Amino acid sequence: MSGRTTIKNCKIVNEGEVIESDLLLEDGRISKINSTIEAQGNVIDAEGLYLLPGVIDDQVHFREPGLTDKGSIKTESLSAIAGGTTSFMDMPNVIPPTLTNDLWKQKVQIAEKYASANYSFYMGSSNTNIEEIKSIDSSLVCGLKVFMGSSTGNLLVDNEDSLNTIFKESPVLIATHCEDTPIIKELEKSYFEKYGENIPVDLHAEIRSRESCLKSSKKAVDLATEHNAKLHILHISTEEELSLFSNQKIEEKLITAEVCVPHLYFSREDYPKKGSLIKCNPSIKEKGDQVALRRALKEGYIDFVATDHAPHSLDGKSNPYMECPSGMPSIQHTLLVMLELVNQGELDLEDIPTYTSHNVSSRFQIRERGFIRENYWADLVLVDLDSEQNISKENISYFCGWSPFEGDTFHSKVISTFVNGKLVYNEGRILESNQGMQLEFSR
Repeated sequence: MSGRTTIKNCKIVNEGEVIESDLLLEDGRISKINSTIEAQGNVIDAEGLYLLPGVIDDQVHFREPGLTDKGSIKTESLSAIAGGTTSFMDMPNVIPPTLTNDLWKQKVQIAEKYASANYSFYMGSSNTNIEEIKSIDSSLVCGLKVFMGSSTGNLLVDNEDSLNTIFKESPVLIATHCEDTPIIKELEKSYFEKYGENIPVDLHAEIRSRESCLKSSKKAVDLATEHNAKLHILHISTEEELSLFSNQKIEEKLITAEVCVPHLYFSREDYPKKGSLIKCNPSIKEKGDQVALRRALKEGYIDFVATDHAPHSLDGKSNPYMECPSGMPSIQHTLLVMLELVNQGELDLEDIPTYTSHNVSSRFQIRERGFIRENYWADLVLVDLDSEQNISKENISYFCGWSPFEGDTFHSKVISTFVNGKLVYNEGRILESNQGMQLEFSR
């Protein structure tokens, strides 16, 4: 990795403040932050633009191997850099599920060839793979995914002895999907008896119920407390769950939580307009939940933002409720949604990197990424905060060809994305691909 780039006259948003400065990038890293850097190498005049650390998304489904009709590490990482996301952590529910270290290494080999953003992969858990879990390399594996709710195949961990052993023995942070399967199944049965397959999609908010989320999340918190395990609960969706968490500094927390972009941006009020495009698990719930989630993010009870990016074919999303898959593509629009909430006065600009980069880096102990600091890797994004754009099929990059944000207007724009010091995306064009590196963890 070689070459120099000077970014002049930008406003840096980092670590709770906004400062005007220049940056010098050398050999993939930030070598100097100073207000008077002499122009060297490739020079970018960023007058009027804001520079933020690249987004780190700790929860994506890039569908490889086995589900590449929906997307792949190559296609979805290209969408990531188009939206200012420079690092991702990919989930294990692929085909075959990532339940062994050998299967985990195979995913890394794919990413080495095709990832345009930096990458890591979760190991999956089951009722029977505890020996594989014990041998995880904690310096390279981002975490252990535990489905404490509905899943496919043998990724659902529903054996009490297995759960206790996993929480006791995992050498890495445990990330949980928390929904109670028996509650959901009983509700599905009840609504199916009333509506048949054509259950109104807004009732997803009741079928994937708040009770199922709270019961499962509380169980995960109890297990982590009992075994002193590092626990991260994915995609919190209800106001009630927030009482399970503290707003200590993230470095002091044993248990953390995140909110996903769809739960921050949409509410049940959006089902009539968006329909099954916003069907996801856990479900998007009431307006009051959305308000509470935004407040909890500001107050530190929720630690950061992810997407749960999960592309499906548009044909599949058009099926009746019982046959319609849950999940949506959103990684291209993470930063735009967050900046739109700034535009609306819901969040403060100087706090956005805390939610999208700093706290993710701190929680997972990512080595030398997630902050704009000298000697850190140069994963950066330049944005224009005064550039209105309507989201349409012409400007989305998802392999699946659709977005839940189509028809919505944002008031900011991603101008440029840098991955490991390389300008990989600029003004709507991919300039470089396959620049991603494997994330490393200081554990």
